[in-house]
Amino acid sequence: MNPLTHTAHLFGPLFSDPESEALWDTARFVDGFVQFERALAKALAEAGVVEHTVAAEAVEDINSFQPDLTKIAENVVQDGLPVPEFVRQLKAHARASARPAIHTGTTSQDLIDTAVSLILCDANMRFEAQLAGLLTALEALNDTWGEAAIMGRTRMQAALPISVSDRIATWRNPLASHADRLKTLRPQVEALQFGGPVGNRASLAPHGDAIATALAKTLNLSNPDRAWHATRETLADYTNWLSMVTGSLGKMGQDLALMAQQGVDEARFSGGGTSSAMPHKQNPVRAELLVTLARYNATQLPAMHHALVHEQERSGSMWSLEWMVLPAMVTATATALRHAGNLIQSIESMGQSAP
Repeated sequence: MNPLTHTAHLFGPLFSDPESEALWDTARFVDGFVQFERALAKALAEAGVVEHTVAAEAVEDINSFQPDLTKIAENVVQDGLPVPEFVRQLKAHARASARPAIHTGTTSQDLIDTAVSLILCDANMRFEAQLAGLLTALEALNDTWGEAAIMGRTRMQAALPISVSDRIATWRNPLASHADRLKTLRPQVEALQFGGPVGNRASLAPHGDAIATALAKTLNLSNPDRAWHATRETLADYTNWLSMVTGSLGKMGQDLALMAQQGVDEARFSGGGTSSAMPHKQNPVRAELLVTLARYNATQLPAMHHALVHEQERSGSMWSLEWMVLPAMVTATATALRHAGNLIQSIESMGQSAP
């Protein structure tokens, strides 16, 4: 497991976000697989591929299915992914008459990518709330301290006086832009994956597009014109957005850490970190963490751009690279937004008379 998301790790509270991590746990992925198979059975019946009675039996058997997660984990190294064993168990559990409506015309990537899309739905709703809360907090900070004077600094040197409001604007405006950008990104990344074995829906021709439409409607996902098995630009764009958010938060954190520096004294926080050797210190821990998380996401972003290079109709190596990087970047972003909110709330004074 990536140490960023390992809550049992000694440093876990600095970098973990339990709510985000829960989105990526085993139970959540399995729930996404179940949602997909249930929606598929219904869509097959709507398209006339199977009888409605067969689909009803399949839905009933899917709803009563309890997968053996230990066995799935044992087989994942052999299969390279958890879906084959999941499907084997599901079909073994289902009555024979229901099996024509289970996993018909689809493939492992459809289940996994759709499960990721469902997870990102919840992650994005939380990002919207976190960004809105942070923007509100910055507005309140500006109302309180915005007219106070500080020294503007260029290239780390004193330049000309500015107001606290000027500095806050350089934090707030990019975050407002990121919030707007997320509205555009959401339907692109919260998208159904449905292409079948080689991504062209041919296994269910001529009903593939109709089944995709029904699936997307049931799962409340957007419905791309074709499968995106080997075209991953949308996820790369999304992780770029994640890195942009943490980058903007890192800029704010770095500014606040410098403003709190002894001798500058333009910001004061409550609850600063202590030192084991120097009890007089109050370290700007949350501000520093924003810089750390920004640089972490910036480091991970190239991996998602490497994962753009899917060979032919599906890549195993590039696809599994996404599984390592995307959850960590989502968690880092949620963690940074939480720390940023707490940091703003901890500010006791700003301006040249802050101490």
